[in-house]
Amino acid sequence: MSIAQNAHVKGVILDTENRPVADVNISCLGTVVQSDSNGAFDIELPPNKKVSLIFTHIALKMLSLTVSLKPNEIFLFNPVMNNSEEQMGEVFVSSKNKKRVQGIVTVEPETIKKIPGANAGIENILKTLPGVNSNNELSTQYAVRGGNYDENLVYVNEVEVYRPFLIRSGQQEGLSFTNTDLVQNVDFSAGGFQAKFGDKLSSVLDITYRKPTQFGAAFEASFLGGSAAVDLVSKNKKWSAVTGIRYRNNSLLLNSQDTETNYTPVFADIQTNINYDISEKWQMSFLGNISQNKYSYQPLTRQTNFGTIDQPMALTVYYDGPEKDKYETYFGALKTTYKALPSLTFKVIGSLFHTTEQEHFDILAQYRLGNVDEDGNSENIDFTRGIGSQLNHARNDLDALIANAEIKGFKEWMNDSQLEFGLKYTRESIRDRVVEWEVIDSAGFSINPPLVILPKNNEPYQPYTGPLLPYQDIRATNYNTINRLSGYTQFNKKTAIGSSTVWYHLGVRFQSWTVSGASVEGKMQTVVSPRAQFAIQPNWDMDMVFRISGGLYHQPPFYRELRDLDGVVNPNVKAQESMHVVLGNDYNFKMWNRPFKWVTELYYKSLSDVNVYSIDNVRIRYVANNNAKAYAQGLDFRLNGEFVPGTESWVSFGYMKTEENYENKGYIARPTDQRLKFAMLFQDYMPNIPSVKLYLNLVYNTGLPGGSPAYSDPYLYQNRLNDYRRADVGFAKVFVDSSTKVAKAKWLKDFKELSVGLEIFNLFNNQNAITNTWVRDVYSKNEYAIPNYMTSRVFNIKLNARL
Repeated sequence: MSIAQNAHVKGVILDTENRPVADVNISCLGTVVQSDSNGAFDIELPPNKKVSLIFTHIALKMLSLTVSLKPNEIFLFNPVMNNSEEQMGEVFVSSKNKKRVQGIVTVEPETIKKIPGANAGIENILKTLPGVNSNNELSTQYAVRGGNYDENLVYVNEVEVYRPFLIRSGQQEGLSFTNTDLVQNVDFSAGGFQAKFGDKLSSVLDITYRKPTQFGAAFEASFLGGSAAVDLVSKNKKWSAVTGIRYRNNSLLLNSQDTETNYTPVFADIQTNINYDISEKWQMSFLGNISQNKYSYQPLTRQTNFGTIDQPMALTVYYDGPEKDKYETYFGALKTTYKALPSLTFKVIGSLFHTTEQEHFDILAQYRLGNVDEDGNSENIDFTRGIGSQLNHARNDLDALIANAEIKGFKEWMNDSQLEFGLKYTRESIRDRVVEWEVIDSAGFSINPPLVILPKNNEPYQPYTGPLLPYQDIRATNYNTINRLSGYTQFNKKTAIGSSTVWYHLGVRFQSWTVSGASVEGKMQTVVSPRAQFAIQPNWDMDMVFRISGGLYHQPPFYRELRDLDGVVNPNVKAQESMHVVLGNDYNFKMWNRPFKWVTELYYKSLSDVNVYSIDNVRIRYVANNNAKAYAQGLDFRLNGEFVPGTESWVSFGYMKTEENYENKGYIARPTDQRLKFAMLFQDYMPNIPSVKLYLNLVYNTGLPGGSPAYSDPYLYQNRLNDYRRADVGFAKVFVDSSTKVAKAKWLKDFKELSVGLEIFNLFNNQNAITNTWVRDVYSKNEYAIPNYMTSRVFNIKLNARL
């Protein structure tokens, strides 16, 4: 029975002259077969397991292939073996047909580790995909097809993970939850996802951590920090664990900004994934994480040159006072999987997430704004346009405890049909105190808050007799509990229409929730979300799949969405609703005798009960009243494949438009209205020295609406930031990798991988602004937008090793 379920890899082996190659040895897990006189081969593999095939020939260079196939799956592979140069690395192929028809993008962990970025990791790769946008290289947050940072689901081992609440700038974030050293599989859907996933409006990132089969260790070190991971397996193979520890220090990046600071961050975490096979039918696993981000920041001075060639200007700021932020997170999840029958599986998952966060600062900024000479030397200001000061104070503290209990089931029938179902209970307990105010003066005179009616201030010509108020003042204390009950059921089917293969997924999910607190009591609310996917693969010579997916998507409010601009919780905020339709085409083809894929997706979202918001860096502030409607529409393209033999690269392009209508005032651009996006991820190596690799990460995004004063009415004034342009490049000298069979030096024999690399962040030194600082000209009464630039060009050295 097991033999009948084995997978097969078949194909024809050619040389560079397209001639068949006989007597090639293809080996895998002790099995060895040879290609025949026509170059044909057929090797049998175990299913549902990642294995490597090694192709060797007495006169040709070795080639390796890594696959993970389903039972009875046949994978066609026609390699070209080279006799003049070392062929690079592994060609990673997995059983992607199922994910292909679902519109899911799979990213290989090896690609994630290699591609450079100021915040390298999974999110760094996601930002190169079509429909995914971010204008902040210091942040791991991303917006998908017109949504914001709070509209993305993230799962690790089927457990939802959360991001900090109080983070307001990318440089405070430190580490992403996901540890790249522990990852086995990464799946991403930018919309139209299935009912089995949760209640968010934009995207799903589904990550699976590795279950090791033998001992291993990995190490990475650079000027930005380091990491280490270890794989452990018991002698009887019942216990296995993968554990990683990380440390990061962003000083190298932040020292490249305009502001000179005393900066002492400590971003560190430890994660573990422990697995125990009780029996063939029953397995258990534990996922744990402890992280601590300490952000101590004391700005000293800042100089920003701006203006035009004819009228160069400069802003000089002198600071006094510190900022001390701390974010501590404790997370644990226990999952048990029981296979009651060969076709029936149950999973029970319990998780607990606890975060304590503080944001404390008292920073006095005294500024001088003026014209400078053509060299931009602020010491030669020949005309001072404005002077003033600004005092910012915050004592924000939050304590959140989130508990989840979930049961899931999967039933499979012999006719390629499956039923999936689940029920989940969540309890969120939030304790939050907000004390935040700002005082501004210009030329020695206090500036009143913009949205408060006060006596006219005509200083310095007439004395002001009204009250002195802070420019902004937010004070609130909230103790809230949110109880949620959610569930789903989904039916999957693979069938045929004529000679075409058809897949469909029909599902529905629901969620009921209530918000309560010391001084608020919300009503129970319930939403129901039907969703569907349909895909067809015609029996054509061209390998094409056509998809349509979508349905009704709801996003019941999380705590931040309940809190309005004054910090007060509105317990009856409704779930935002999106009617979502995605049309897709997936075309696999050969170019230069290598595999390529062209993916096209057209999408439209019609949103109602929209909770409008503003974005300042990465902090989102909601109005919390559901008084808007919106839409998002766009077109995404992606071409990926082996532009260089043995490596995967891709090019992405997207067009997107999203607008909102608040209180029937008319449609205006939403804060995430990213019209055009172009990205490239490229891997290469030197033809004559294949051990020297090149990795390029290039992103171009048109400017977002943003940088306006916080008090401005977007219907009266809406500013748009400049385009975001960034290129990160990495060079690596590889001493040992997975294709190296015999080390040339004795000291290399214990390494499976070893490389040293040079990374250049922001290769072309582009000035990208994330927000604006607004400064008054006391003479002309004008306000100037001073760009807050992100990081400039930075060099980094990195060492990678794996045992």
